[in-house]
Amino acid sequence: MKWIPAFAGMTKYFMPYRTNYGDLPKIYSQLATAKVVILPVSYDGTSTWGKGADKGPAAIIEASANLELYDIETDSEVYKKNIFTAEPIMGNGAPEKMAEKVKAAVAGFLKKDKLVVTLGGEHSITVGAVAAYAEKYKNLSVLQLDAHADLRPEYQGWKYSHASAMSRVREICPIVQVGIRSLDIIEKPFLEKGRVFYAENICNKTDWHDKAIGKLTDKVYVTIDLDVFDPGILPSTGTPEPGGLGWYRVLEFLKKVSQKKNIVGFDVVELCPNKNERSSDFLAAKLIYKLLSYKFSKQ
Repeated sequence: MKWIPAFAGMTKYFMPYRTNYGDLPKIYSQLATAKVVILPVSYDGTSTWGKGADKGPAAIIEASANLELYDIETDSEVYKKNIFTAEPIMGNGAPEKMAEKVKAAVAGFLKKDKLVVTLGGEHSITVGAVAAYAEKYKNLSVLQLDAHADLRPEYQGWKYSHASAMSRVREICPIVQVGIRSLDIIEKPFLEKGRVFYAENICNKTDWHDKAIGKLTDKVYVTIDLDVFDPGILPSTGTPEPGGLGWYRVLEFLKKVSQKKNIVGFDVVELCPNKNERSSDFLAAKLIYKLLSYKFSKQ
């Protein structure tokens, strides 16, 4: 186990940092045999309220060591598909440069036929991952679970801001947005009718599932901003919004997506860890394991 500063500039507080998602033994965590690659991206260059998303990947990996590796719902142990954890991508420069780094790293693993799970970090890192996936998979679509539309053309001078992430993604492939409950008036013209599912209209309902899934192509990349969840169950994010979705509602939808479409990759972003609140870290770690369980139990 390594020890690294948990927050930049706070050298008196340290947190343990594991380098292996799930704390898996070597037999199940080697790149050569892995079906899945976990790619941590430690970047928080454009976030504008709660800072610390660059510490999210380390917190998720640390929490993942406490997962039970048998999934009750799917009656499976997905770790036996082998999960390799890559060296983290680090950086604090311009977001477009980080997007290039992420694209190159993801593309390299895709050439090895891995399913890449990218851990943020802020939401701008999604752009590079999607760009790499779109080059491999033609007719790709992106499913966004998020509290915010992220459709600003640019924000505070950054075209690759976390608040503009889906504007850049939409330039690459079509998107479907789920859980949205906050946006600026400037984003309204960019919302696509029939492709936005607002939280207030879908909470505690399932009749929207088929409509949303029907807008997706066969091959789907999923981007999950953790603020899609209600802050009552996931408070540790940089931009929490009231009225979010619950754990079982999100899982129910993702399970149906995995049954009807081919989820080729995904990311989990915007965890802003708090040393006094570890349940958010664990939720993110378990969410990854659940989605992998859905994906591979189908096979």
